[in-house]
Amino acid sequence: MARAIVTAGSVIGLSLAVPIIGGMMPSEAESKGTWAPLSREEFEELNLATQTPVRLLFTYSVQDAYLAPTAEHEYVWGIKADPAEFVRERADLFRDGRPVLPYAPINMGLAIFSPLCPHLGGRYNWIPDARIFRCPLHGSTFNFCGAHLGGPAPRGLDPLPLQERDGLAEIMWIRYRATTPDHIVVSYQA
Repeated sequence: MARAIVTAGSVIGLSLAVPIIGGMMPSEAESKGTWAPLSREEFEELNLATQTPVRLLFTYSVQDAYLAPTAEHEYVWGIKADPAEFVRERADLFRDGRPVLPYAPINMGLAIFSPLCPHLGGRYNWIPDARIFRCPLHGSTFNFCGAHLGGPAPRGLDPLPLQERDGLAEIMWIRYRATTPDHIVVSYQA
């Protein structure tokens, strides 16, 4: 009798767990994120800035479970770079000249970087006199193209997708796993 009760409880628990867990998993369409436009002024500033990174502001929508969508404000760093030089500097992002990421790390001669240091997620800054990005938390440094120069960060800066649509530049916010040498996507912001 006890064995029958345990078996019945297991069957009922499993039949409830599968749809509950499946409902918590994002669908394929939801997991790819959405595009957020940059302002025309920022896009023009980025195209004109050849020696200095540009801090770009954007807004994206966040919907968490059953809560109403909210607008989140974020910034990223953008650079204008020669594509061949970028591929040389960021060999970690390419294999046989092709991106190892599911998107091109440089597009239209521009690269966009997440503002989060790949070490522990601190927010790094551009140091104009030294011409490097430096994280104030543990001192990781990166060159203009985002290549890792020193400090505890396990890889270079994380590039974000950039596309042009109807004359506007759009970026997608992606969060990568910190503390690992590989670019592992934790989440796309949708």
